[in-house]
Amino acid sequence: MRQNDQQPALLPVLSRGKHRNPRKGACFMEFASLLAGERWSDHPACTHPLLAAVARHVNDYTSDAGRSRLAQLIPSVIGLTGDDLHIDAEIALGAARLALPVAAAERQGVLAVAVLSCERVLAELDDRPAGTLGERSRAALAQAPHAAAWAARFTGAVPARLTSARRFRDQAAPTIVRNAAVGIAQACVPDPDKMLRDLLVQSIDTCASWADRDQAATPARAPR
Repeated sequence: MRQNDQQPALLPVLSRGKHRNPRKGACFMEFASLLAGERWSDHPACTHPLLAAVARHVNDYTSDAGRSRLAQLIPSVIGLTGDDLHIDAEIALGAARLALPVAAAERQGVLAVAVLSCERVLAELDDRPAGTLGERSRAALAQAPHAAAWAARFTGAVPARLTSARRFRDQAAPTIVRNAAVGIAQACVPDPDKMLRDLLVQSIDTCASWADRDQAATPARAPR
């Protein structure tokens, strides 16, 4: 498979953490950078930053036995990117909703706040009334009522526009997906590896959906 001096003779093996070069192995996003023909990195430009963060967390928290099942998803993240804040908010919201019902009690409060915070961001983006919750968010919160009640009191005391779009994208959303991945990995569920894979799959689908909308909204260039 050697095509140039930067590519290894054999594809690397998926493993936890960062790697200096493909001979040492690769995490999910390092493998993606290789397939995309980019400089070797776990933060390649070919993938939306928050989706890439989900992929790195899923890669690292999945067991060694289950990690190989992630390999077939790598091509799916290449080329998925966009600037719409909906992508960050929807990926973070989906992660929080998935993890909330199964996470340990001490982490559920943080995840419940994440659900409400993401819904608040989306309400502002979509010009919906503050406090509007989607059906899936209500269902997730209903499975952790004590955490939901605490989160409602906490977010009610926070000004609606305390978090800027940039701060949400750079700080809040990455923290949410990390907490969701850790919550799932440490949960008392029969197959945490499957749930982590589900987290990555739904994040890929979300990013693809909004990336398609961005492309549809971009006017086509006039032919020369």
